[in-house]
Amino acid sequence: MEEKYLTVSAITRYLKMKFDTDDNLKTVFLKGEISNFKAHTSGHLYFSIKDESSKINAIMFSRNALKLDFKPEDGTKVLITGRISIYEATGNYQIYVEQMLEDGVGNLYVAFENLKKKLQAEGLFDESHKKPIPKVPRRVGIITASTGAAIRDIITTIKRRFPSCETILFPTLVQGDKAKDDIVRNINRAKDYDLDVLIVGRGGGSIEDLWPFNEEIVARAIYDSKIPIISAVGHEIDFTISDFVADLRAPTPTAAAELAVPNLIDLEKNLESLSVRLKEAMYKKINFQKLYLDSIKNSFVIKNPMIMYDNKRQKIDLMLGRLNELMLRRVEKQKEHLQLLRRSYIFNSPQKLYQEKQKLLINICDKLELLNPLKVLNRGYSITYSQGKVVKDIKDVGKTLQIKLYNGLVQAQVIEKEENKHGQKV
Repeated sequence: MEEKYLTVSAITRYLKMKFDTDDNLKTVFLKGEISNFKAHTSGHLYFSIKDESSKINAIMFSRNALKLDFKPEDGTKVLITGRISIYEATGNYQIYVEQMLEDGVGNLYVAFENLKKKLQAEGLFDESHKKPIPKVPRRVGIITASTGAAIRDIITTIKRRFPSCETILFPTLVQGDKAKDDIVRNINRAKDYDLDVLIVGRGGGSIEDLWPFNEEIVARAIYDSKIPIISAVGHEIDFTISDFVADLRAPTPTAAAELAVPNLIDLEKNLESLSVRLKEAMYKKINFQKLYLDSIKNSFVIKNPMIMYDNKRQKIDLMLGRLNELMLRRVEKQKEHLQLLRRSYIFNSPQKLYQEKQKLLINICDKLELLNPLKVLNRGYSITYSQGKVVKDIKDVGKTLQIKLYNGLVQAQVIEKEENKHGQKV
């Protein structure tokens, strides 16, 4: 009876034999994206190949891995050739890769990383350039395809959350070679519509489908926009260059709508809360002012206003007393000064001051007269000049001389004679 039951190993070997003898599985050509990549120290490569809905485990032995002309990693799109078989230890089927080529899409990942590094170095991703998203926008612009789930989700979400907000759709190509130019054109058009915020995006898809949002001209148009932009491209796991440049990144178009407008219910609750707080603040302020007014009404000054007047009058009396005292002191001081002047000999004997000044002047004139060089000439002396200078040495004598006497000036001509035996002119 038990003989009809197979062991797990037996059925696994049977299935492996079926796989290995199937001509369709001996050489298989697959196209997909690498995930869960791991390079073993032995040189073997372990990874999975996946598409949008399925995946298969893969192994590439070191003898074949050495032939690769690129570095495989997660996200790399590849074209592989291999055989399908079952690994008996786990019972899983897998592909044994013999050859692997980088798909053309893999080049898109390289271009994506290169552009990302370039724009990041230029500062296009810096937080300092991000514009704030208005909390309560009046008008929201939407740049996406006019049909499809993305536009439906965005408009439905906005109308549900904040019905009073106006939406303006800019129908745009979001896929294909012409999409990037159409996206840029509509971003530039949006500036003429008095928008508070702009949603730019589309639904999910492959990297090729999302590629227009990885174009440099689109990134620069988003960066240059004066309107705050929310990027809503693809699904939550999808990232594009537009996401990094935009002022805010939303994981999905629906999330972009939620970020663009507030929830009316939340606003109403917030307003109610603010209204309650305002009323409480007003009541507190009024009660405080009432208490303050009561304290003034019951104050000693209000009940006895004449006391304030008496205090002021007393202060004025004190100030007047001090003023009179200062004035009297000033007058007395000036009187004393006047008495001193009156007792001064200048007023009592002005002739005496004149005589003293006259004697001083005569004394000074006598001293100047003694120092006058012309007085010396009166005693028979003279001063000799040559070329305007006083002659002090025989060497100073020129061809003409001016001799200064006490009562005039004599011009003289110098006559040279022969030299004596001592070499002197006589």
